[in-house]
This record gives sequence, C-alpha cells and structure tokens, in this order.
Amino acid sequence: MREVRVGPLPDGALEAAAEFHVKVLPRLIPSRHGEGAQPQAGGGGPPPAAALTDSPLHHAASRRGPPPRAGEDLVLIFDPAPYDHRGWRLAAVQDLARAAAPTRVNGIVGGDETAIEDMLAYLRHAPGVTGQLLDAA
Repeated sequence: MREVRVGPLPDGALEAAAEFHVKVLPRLIPSRHGEGAQPQAGGGGPPPAAALTDSPLHHAASRRGPPPRAGEDLVLIFDPAPYDHRGWRLAAVQDLARAAAPTRVNGIVGGDETAIEDMLAYLRHAPGVTGQLLDAA
C-alpha cells in the first residue's frame, strides 16, 4: 500500500484544494508524456494544447495518464484541518478511487501517528473499502 503524506496545505479550504490539485495530484497521476516536463526518449515535453482543457478530476486519468498501478493501493494522509476541508478532500479521494478501480484509494485525516497506523492496519485488512475519507482520531 502506497502512503502519500499530503501537506502542509494552506489554512483556507479553497486555497488548500487548489494547491492539492496543482502540486500533489500530478505526483499521483503521472503524465503520459514522460516524467515531468523534461523531454525523454519516447515522451516528455508539454502535452498538446487539446490535452490542457479544464476537466473535472474524474476525467484526469484520460488527460494525464493512468492512476496508480493495479495492485498498488493508495492512501492519502491529510493533516487535521477545519470542517470546510472535508468536502474537497472527500471528492478528490472518491474521484481518484473511481479512476483507479480496481485499485483502492482512500484518505485518512489525523495528526496522531498511532491512530494513523491503526487506520492503515485496518485498511490493509479491509479489501472492500475504497473511496473513503477516514478520521484517525
């Protein structure tokens, strides 16, 4: 199971969501044009202008390449934040889970490392759980 620590992000929900989508999401969904913006044999460089259209996250797989590899479950670990962050976090996790199916994608929110480890242990033994944002309190 791949664990990705998300944060720190800005305090405001809109700013945090924007930073997540600009800085974190590209690391989760690799470009199909090579690694990063550096041209490489068989890829690289910027994608064609048609691929830069604004589309919702659930269309990101077709725009940026595949979601996590099959069998490589993904857990995003978010720092605690005010209640207004829950909506964008849940939507991001759910859209990533739909794009990555049958690979599981979940999120955990918490600052207590013991509680986070307990939640990770639960997810390792709960093969049907995906698209959830769990609170590790």
